[in-house]
Amino acid sequence: MLTDPPPLTEAAHEDDVRRVSKLRWLLLLPFAAMMWVPSYDSIEPSIASIPLFYWYQLLWVVLCGAIIGIVYLAEHR
Repeated sequence: MLTDPPPLTEAAHEDDVRRVSKLRWLLLLPFAAMMWVPSYDSIEPSIASIPLFYWYQLLWVVLCGAIIGIVYLAEHR
């Protein structure tokens, strides 16, 4: 049976909140990258005959998952 961890001191809790708040800013990266359409609105360069427009968006799907994982692990460690 698992036991609850001891309560954090106020200073330790504030440090955790500050660290988590900073990491949550990373969640804005995928949003900003997808909203800035002129940055990927082209055909070239292509990878394996897939235009930039498609592989850039697919790359951000993978990166978004990694970013969410980083933030999740930081908050639940």
